[in-house]
Amino acid sequence: MSELSKPIIFMTCETRPVNSYLYMDTAPCINAKSGHSFVITESLNVSDLWDSCRIQLMVLISSSIGTKDMNSSYIDIHNELLYGFELSWLKLKRYTSGPNWSRECYFDNDTNKVNCSIWPYPTYAGITVLDFITVSAWILAKLGLGIPCVLVFLILKLKRRHLSMYSVIEEFLQSHNNLMPIRYSYSNIKKMTKGLKDKLGEGGYGAVYKGKLRSGHLVAVKMLGNSKANGQDFMNEVATIGRIHHVNVVRLIGYCAEGSKRALIYEYMSKGSLDKHIFPKEGLISLSCKEAFEISLGVARGIDYLHQGCDMKILHFDIKPHNILLDEKFVPKISDFGLARLCPLDDNSLTLTAARGTIGYIAPELFYKNIGGVSNKADIYSFGMLLMEIAGKRRNLNALAANTSQIYFPSWVYDQFNEEKEVEIEDATDEEKKLTKKMLMVALWCIQMKPSDRPNSMNRVVEMLEGELEYIQMPPKPFLYPQDMPVVDDEDDSETTLSSSLPLKNEAQESISSIQNPN
Repeated sequence: MSELSKPIIFMTCETRPVNSYLYMDTAPCINAKSGHSFVITESLNVSDLWDSCRIQLMVLISSSIGTKDMNSSYIDIHNELLYGFELSWLKLKRYTSGPNWSRECYFDNDTNKVNCSIWPYPTYAGITVLDFITVSAWILAKLGLGIPCVLVFLILKLKRRHLSMYSVIEEFLQSHNNLMPIRYSYSNIKKMTKGLKDKLGEGGYGAVYKGKLRSGHLVAVKMLGNSKANGQDFMNEVATIGRIHHVNVVRLIGYCAEGSKRALIYEYMSKGSLDKHIFPKEGLISLSCKEAFEISLGVARGIDYLHQGCDMKILHFDIKPHNILLDEKFVPKISDFGLARLCPLDDNSLTLTAARGTIGYIAPELFYKNIGGVSNKADIYSFGMLLMEIAGKRRNLNALAANTSQIYFPSWVYDQFNEEKEVEIEDATDEEKKLTKKMLMVALWCIQMKPSDRPNSMNRVVEMLEGELEYIQMPPKPFLYPQDMPVVDDEDDSETTLSSSLPLKNEAQESISSIQNPN
């Protein structure tokens, strides 16, 4: 191994090594599925290796900036991985000469120029350096193209090995996104998107472009506009989604922050947003009942993870079909954390300076302070409105509905169930009708006017979706009526988003009382 580089070793141990400065604990950045995860940045002898430990990954870094301090942080290791490692090679020189002189030419790495020096150089026994070069050239000519071909092969092999190592490091960083996301320059952004060529969509925040990393992975690059609220949204997104990893939360691979140029780089979701599938336009195939249920369950699990699966509670405040993305297997992933807020896990209520979210999905307590405090139940309400639209495959408010009673879908669904009628689904089997009814019943519980009447947590919502329909009791009627809601044309995809530009203040208030029926 070259003196210019040294290895970093990632290991998994069944037991935690005691009093060993060599083993740096990676928690909470990387959590092994079993045992404990460590990283070693110093030279490792066989005697230093614990019996219960095994090597997961070994990569090279530059020894010139290598970690030598025992107090080095994981950010130092991350920066060293991004820097890469250095290669060394011989300095090539070329000699020419005459009867009484000699000239040496070489490439100077510092100046990137060819330098030549001339000095008297007598011949020896009638043989000069020029004669020697001539004879050598004749010998090489006899050998033909063999040696050049071998050299070209070796150079290409070394180049591929270097690119392969780059891909390994990049894949490792992406598979452990509890590490800080990678910071890209704006020139990198332009390269990966080929000059912002392939636009996937555009919204109030800016445009999204399709791109490709050097490793070949496809990404979606969200270029943020220059709105005033944008800076806070950008910091919210990096601070929240950049620290978590869950199958139902979209992965933030990296970001760019160069003056006014701000971008977020996500994993590419080939099926686009959920709204395109539950409100399909002509020519598009809508989701089956089974697919709709699996997507709903995945979103519920993702929100549950945000609420209680991290070291800080993350409240999204903008759950809606447009912010649910689908991969090639229709696995749902929650996206767009621009309005999200962090708070301690034991805080049951928050103080907001203004309502935030999208009209039609905002919880009533964000407007009516007297019905209850703002908590994780705001996301539960938004999920209920989303679940109602997924199950019904229509918008909750549709001024163009055939019957006036169906203008506000949740109210009509409640009346149907209260009168022991079924919600008609065209060409649906009995099992699909049962599945849809369960989704609608859970949605009615989630959209109750008072937060205290909703399920206590998203974990409880997941249990209700996974359980049997017979165990879900009939909920009270939601206290919202059509006249309380903004009118939205079913053909109009526009959405109005409200947000606060003022900082959030976290205050502990009285605990939310638990509901009785769904628990």
